[in-house]
Amino acid sequence: MNSDRAQRGPGKLVLTQGGQQCRPVRRWEESKAHQLDDKLATETAVAFVYNGISHAVMMASPMNLADFALGFSLSEGVLCAATELYSLSVDEMKAGIQLDMHISAERFAALKHRRRSLAGVSGCGLCGAESLQDVQKPVTALARAKPELSPVSLDSVQCALTEFESMQTMRASTGAIHAAAWCNTDGRVACVREDIGRHNAVDKVIGALSTETWNPDHGFLLLSSRISFEIVQKAAVMGMTNIIAASAPSTLAVDLANQYGISLSGRLSKRRITLYTDAQGVRLP
Repeated sequence: MNSDRAQRGPGKLVLTQGGQQCRPVRRWEESKAHQLDDKLATETAVAFVYNGISHAVMMASPMNLADFALGFSLSEGVLCAATELYSLSVDEMKAGIQLDMHISAERFAALKHRRRSLAGVSGCGLCGAESLQDVQKPVTALARAKPELSPVSLDSVQCALTEFESMQTMRASTGAIHAAAWCNTDGRVACVREDIGRHNAVDKVIGALSTETWNPDHGFLLLSSRISFEIVQKAAVMGMTNIIAASAPSTLAVDLANQYGISLSGRLSKRRITLYTDAQGVRLP
């Protein structure tokens, strides 16, 4: 992995590092043994540092890290707007990668007030929860109290699914990667990000979108994984109203989505889709 250092200003920055590495394996296939190099997903510790203070460590894929830094900061309530991130440096350390961010004094003061030790793993969404009362975090002012839902046609969803599957290059190579995408109401995929952590992939999409002009009411978040309640929380913070996934949601995800007026659809395939919430974001034939 090469060392990368980048400064982030008002403009768009997309940093991509290697998300896969080759390892020697033995494979039994078609009644024969083979020695070959297989592509594995890279898993790296990524530290989030704000104004010199370490705040979180997440296990992630080392690609699109600028999007990850901004998306995580927004969806976790560290920042209220992309413009509050003044600069970002991405540095490779011996133990992983460090994201050094300079944020506004106001947001840094708020962060210090609620700062806690976080430890993240690729399948965990409870980073920062110190007690049961901390599991469901309050949605910040980024989200509107009554979001406007713009349902999409099933044809648009199927069109997006086909394009989405073809754009998951890391998943095709390694077989161990999650993906998230933002899709327009007509079914065009506007942004795709991949990561070993499904929450990380969502954060990367959020980070990429936050440097562009986009309306979270008009479109949908498409996932290759199940819909967890943490993803619903991130969507609520950003004002997203429509989530569609290849897998099903959890019970808490459905309860939370109903509370926020978010549509959840899952078990998506070419032949099937299931709508789980009172708010239905997919128009069925």
